[in-house]
Amino acid sequence: MEAYTDFAAVYDTFMDETPYDVWGNFVAGLIEKYGISEPVKKDEGVKSGAGKEAHEAESAAEENSEEALLEEKNLVVELGCGTGAFTRVMRGLGYDICGIDISPEMLNIARSRNEESGLDIMYLEQDMRELDLYCTAGTIISVCDSINYILEDKEMIDTFKLVNNFLFPKGIFIFDFNTIYKYAVVIGDATIAESRDDCSFIWDNYYHEESHINEYDLTIFARASESEDLFTRSVETHFQRGYTLSEMKKFVDLAGMEFVAAFDADTWKDPSEISERIYIVARENSK
Repeated sequence: MEAYTDFAAVYDTFMDETPYDVWGNFVAGLIEKYGISEPVKKDEGVKSGAGKEAHEAESAAEENSEEALLEEKNLVVELGCGTGAFTRVMRGLGYDICGIDISPEMLNIARSRNEESGLDIMYLEQDMRELDLYCTAGTIISVCDSINYILEDKEMIDTFKLVNNFLFPKGIFIFDFNTIYKYAVVIGDATIAESRDDCSFIWDNYYHEESHINEYDLTIFARASESEDLFTRSVETHFQRGYTLSEMKKFVDLAGMEFVAAFDADTWKDPSEISERIYIVARENSK
């Protein structure tokens, strides 16, 4: 499946009303309440003990080791970061964050936004189902239903096992997912269209009840250049699977993590049978 190729160029245009700041404050609150990562102050200057000639080599080595562990503990990694909008929000809240996505087109935009804003966020092109970090991270997050692109139970469990493996001891995994209720009842079989000055899309949605798979075909029309009224047409097909809270709890348990809490993404209260999107907090629990 080729997803987020041509759509990447217009993704931010159609997501311009997404409340990333609200999500960021909520996730930061979850990290503060349940997690171990802390915002990193970028203006602290030279860190304690660094460069002091009076320290012996052994002491300096110990400090460097402690500093490296602290950096891993405070590192936040976002899976399915897309164009980096949420990653940049979390950086704005002070977190040292790295973004991971499978789409090179989305990452190219994320890196371009990086340069425009003067940020130094690292972006890695990876499939979350094959997650391979350079170190552990105190917090791993995934928002905007990226997890729903995983369609098989085993793939979900294996992905969660990788997350558990790369979490710092007692670190947390925060992710959201769209529910079966949302796909079956709220969206269902429908056609959605939206038009802007420079682009438009037609979204044909199909829900497959037996498999709980949501299929949507995106037809995108984007202006070829600013100086012309010529539009290019492209089509992408996306597949996502709806899940229940009980299924996600089972996957968390089978992956070796500890389930901590769940929240309705709209009310921030306990999930219900009509929750459309749910946040889950899970904790690293012995690798």
